[in-house]
Amino acid sequence: MEALYTVSVSPVLSRSQRLSSLILQKPTNSTQITRSSLVRASSSIQHNKTSASIDLNDPNWKSNYERDFEQRFNIPHINDVLPDAEPIRSTFCLKMRSPTEDFVGGYPSDEEWHGYINNNDRVLLKVISYSSPTSAGAECIGPECSWVEQWIHRAGPREKIYFRPEQVKAAIITCGGLCPGLNDVIRHIVITLEIYGVKNIVGIPFGYRGFSDKDLTEMPLSRKVVQNIHLSGGSLLGVSRGGPSVSEIVDSMEERGINMLFVLGGNGTHAGANAIHNECRKRKIKVAVVGVPKTIDNDILHMDKTFGFDTAVEEAQRAINSAYIEAHSAYHGLGIVKLMGRNSGFIAMQASLASGQVDICLIPEVPFNLHGPHGVLKHLKYLIETKGSAVICVAEGAGQNLLEKTNAKDASGNTVLGDFGVYIQQETKKYFKEINVPLDVKYIDPTYMIRAVRANASDGILCTVLGQNAVHGAFAGYSGITVGIINTHYAYLPIPEVIAYPKSVDPNSRMWHRCLTSTGQPDFI
Repeated sequence: MEALYTVSVSPVLSRSQRLSSLILQKPTNSTQITRSSLVRASSSIQHNKTSASIDLNDPNWKSNYERDFEQRFNIPHINDVLPDAEPIRSTFCLKMRSPTEDFVGGYPSDEEWHGYINNNDRVLLKVISYSSPTSAGAECIGPECSWVEQWIHRAGPREKIYFRPEQVKAAIITCGGLCPGLNDVIRHIVITLEIYGVKNIVGIPFGYRGFSDKDLTEMPLSRKVVQNIHLSGGSLLGVSRGGPSVSEIVDSMEERGINMLFVLGGNGTHAGANAIHNECRKRKIKVAVVGVPKTIDNDILHMDKTFGFDTAVEEAQRAINSAYIEAHSAYHGLGIVKLMGRNSGFIAMQASLASGQVDICLIPEVPFNLHGPHGVLKHLKYLIETKGSAVICVAEGAGQNLLEKTNAKDASGNTVLGDFGVYIQQETKKYFKEINVPLDVKYIDPTYMIRAVRANASDGILCTVLGQNAVHGAFAGYSGITVGIINTHYAYLPIPEVIAYPKSVDPNSRMWHRCLTSTGQPDFI
């Protein structure tokens, strides 16, 4: 009988491994990577939903696994369909020259720039281990273990580029809903393009819609135009959901002469960007399509975090604090705060943990009952009787199993959710009325207030580097990719690998357990 074992993420490594650098130049012979070169699998490593079964009796299992991973995470390049595309020396240079020289778009000398990224540089995505037959399925961290390393391409400027700046027409679009930091990313894409020497930069208004709506015209962009846009929230270009067909979009790009497209959006927007990339490859046209993950929910796969998330958590605390003050100031007061999070509860979890004022946190990943001897309402009754007030924080996607199902879809193809915040407000009032206990309920939904604010300092830095690296990736000839921060370093990923499914909170993670410790809530099952 064949011995089959399941690959899993190893959460613990030795001290020597934890001290290793997270970025290594991956040797062409994978056997050169020793255990001392491995890096800690930090708490930010995501729960592996796609863990694969491997046959340990197959002597080639490791090489087969690595080959499959390399094929999946290999980032597309224009040379794949245009092998005759010739690279030129990069025009990206940061050394200021004399005032009489045009330093933008020049060709730097060896003395002026040494910061290029080698194409063999990799960032560690995950460390995968398997348990030996004697370990009875326990996590394997001893010397008898076997390891597989998952490496992805490091982001940054390359020495060779595949577009001549004077021939580039770059376009930027923002899709979906608003998110803090959109203007910051737009700003640094434009600034970095100009440093390369690009003169023709435009913004496509209102997302993909701007490619087909004749009433919407391109917005010329330059450093002068975008210099101060990061000081306010929203998007200079506007946002919308949905749009024309992929064929229509690519027709419009060809007609306008666009050969670099930067797409800021979430999973649905990235799916559209990948379809545009594939259509361009099908037509064999030289276009770089690069995404920048934008979701305030922080639910993009593999990424440590996406821009806007830190700002959302910070702003959400203000709403939680208001709910606490309202509840604490009332006789038997209850504050309910509904936060963003369709599929994932990262904002609700982190805001609850940061505020220290939440008694109950409900997220989509953790099932719960409202009624019953161990339900939310029973615990809420206990809190009101013992503390005199309480605060509940819910993610918008929580408790959907308790609501009437709907098959309605929005323009992005997302299922229209029921309003669980209003539902729990109504059920709470009904329950306390039935048990004849007075309750003063205050309900706060700060969603649109949070989305519209400017990015805080942490998100501002993240947006800056994401915008810069998006441009570096496009000039390097990559297309159908997105850029993100992974294990604290910036890397490129093929779009299909980040939109496979939404990232979610692991109910067994330390961070969720920390949240439970902070709130003191039991299992509501």
